[in-house]
Amino acid sequence: MVLVRHEIGDVLRDFRQQKGATLRQIASRANVALGYLSEVERGQKEASSEILAAIADALDMPLSVIMHEVGDRLAMFEDIVPRSSVPDTLPDELVAQFDSDMAVR
Repeated sequence: MVLVRHEIGDVLRDFRQQKGATLRQIASRANVALGYLSEVERGQKEASSEILAAIADALDMPLSVIMHEVGDRLAMFEDIVPRSSVPDTLPDELVAQFDSDMAVR
């Protein structure tokens, strides 16, 4: 069974790492304890909506974007394709096939 807090933690960690920020930096900006943020990212603690909003603000990211990503990930576990799902990138195999097709022409 997938727990929402695990997905929230994974998404927060992914966005933080994409921004190149450390746990310490985000915890300081969000005004939450470093250990607490670490537990939230590891899915060990459930953060309140206020804490999630503070973390989203510290990441300079709308909370709706974070929650949308969480929802998309949960939908994958439930074998549901999100209606608004548009991939951010193309699979490498498709890019390679396109490149080889273009080279032939």
